[in-house]
Amino acid sequence: MAEVVDSDELLRRIQRARRYAHEELRTWEARAREPAPPGDPGGGDAAREARSRQLAYEAVVRVLDEIVSPGHHGAEPGSDD
Repeated sequence: MAEVVDSDELLRRIQRARRYAHEELRTWEARAREPAPPGDPGGGDAAREARSRQLAYEAVVRVLDEIVSPGHHGAEPGSDD
């Protein structure tokens, strides 16, 4: 059965997810900057994977920031807002 939560608990969960997403974003940003090991047969596959994950976490952070603080983050370039 689904758990019923109040708005305060929901906000706490969103903020916890936001902190986690920020931590992951920093981790993947650092990994994306790491040089490929010498003789890497993938030619930087790890860096490309890290960059992909970095972009995904950037999107998650933006969404969660907007949920927690609506309108405080400015409109993205090219948006309809």
